[in-house]
Amino acid sequence: MFNKILIANRGEIALRIIRACKELGIKTVAVFSSADADSMFRHLADESVCIGPPPPSSSYLMIQRIISAAEICDVDAIHPGYGFLAENAHFAEVCRSCDIKFIGPGPEQITAMGDKVNARETMKKVKIPVTPGSDGEVPDEATAKKVAKKLGFPVIIKASAGGGGKGMRIAHNEASLIRGFNAAKLEAEKAFGNSSVYIEKFLENPRHIEFQILADEHGNVVHLGERDCSIQRRHQKLIEESPSPFIGVDLRKKMGETAVRAAQAVKYFNAGTIEFLVDKNKNFYFMEMNTRIQVEHPVTEEVTGVDLVKAQIKIAMGEKLSLRQKEIQFRGHAIECRINAENPYNDFSPCPGKVALFCPPGGFGVRVDSHVYSGYTISPNYDSMIAKLIVHADDRKQAIARCNRALEEFEIKGVKTSIPFTQFIMNSRDFIEGKYDTGYLENVLNSGQFHKTQENK
Repeated sequence: MFNKILIANRGEIALRIIRACKELGIKTVAVFSSADADSMFRHLADESVCIGPPPPSSSYLMIQRIISAAEICDVDAIHPGYGFLAENAHFAEVCRSCDIKFIGPGPEQITAMGDKVNARETMKKVKIPVTPGSDGEVPDEATAKKVAKKLGFPVIIKASAGGGGKGMRIAHNEASLIRGFNAAKLEAEKAFGNSSVYIEKFLENPRHIEFQILADEHGNVVHLGERDCSIQRRHQKLIEESPSPFIGVDLRKKMGETAVRAAQAVKYFNAGTIEFLVDKNKNFYFMEMNTRIQVEHPVTEEVTGVDLVKAQIKIAMGEKLSLRQKEIQFRGHAIECRINAENPYNDFSPCPGKVALFCPPGGFGVRVDSHVYSGYTISPNYDSMIAKLIVHADDRKQAIARCNRALEEFEIKGVKTSIPFTQFIMNSRDFIEGKYDTGYLENVLNSGQFHKTQENK
């Protein structure tokens, strides 16, 4: 049993982990930057330590400072949340060398799946379908041209160490290939310290469907169903739901079994997500594995009743999974909307600043995960997501109705948010009918339909 856990993160996920720890009777330590001195997570933790100024590179990414805080506070384990150091194999290795449990997989698994090229090769070896692409890294423009010619345009250039949509460029011809190749390498170097890229055939307008898995350190692996994450803008997810309105019972079973097999191939343990692209003919292809808790994990919690963060902690303590695959039951439908401090009428430009009023919705089947409160100041140094609205209902139609009600009730003043755009999507015919894909949002924005709603106000 852990006595004390340090949370190496901030915002809503730090708060989420603190709450799980409190219910398990585990003390918590929050690390925070000077920009987060007034954050809720810092004050709800049992202890807190300032680890630096606002920029992540000087605080939340400073391994030495985080480990120093952990040693001073005498913690048993560190939970990395998502983002920052959550998928940093070196951080996991440092935790191990300091005899501090890293709540996540081992550095070996993070390394194996963190490099997208290696992950593709691993999946191919165990006969899991992957999108046609280059054999490993593409080192230069000449090789990029050869690969693209073999695959046929369009292609997508991806950072080998990528994630979150960074280091990705779509190319429809040779000229855009060269521009995208160099731009992706520069962005990858800046974001991940690794300029390596590879190339895949670009599947036009697929569905992005991911499977949540849990695995213990004794070889037991289960999946907890899928999340449809196809509503995304510039590779950033906006709305996620479970179950997917696109795949049926048979495909769900096949993809779930494949996700479990993928985790077993790298001897994975703790929580993870296997991400797939599914084409219009319902052929699915492995895309990547996220070796951490996901932003959208609450929709899985709502339809399964499984607390994923508590499960992570228990697995890290050496416990066996308490669930077997046949025991996992899926109930109803859940939708998550990410609420971002952005102006949707001005190309989604970030809107940091002071929140004059934060009044979240409530009622049956409504959950809001957020670290924001009235008077809170949103820093420009971090991601613009300030809340997650999660609803659960007996079926998808009722879930959409509940989500609409909650969005209408959600009141935030002082900063612009993505709520108006989310409401627009939630009421669109294509979303209601489940007829959307990864290109849907861009098509909506290019059509000008959303901006007309402002003109009509």
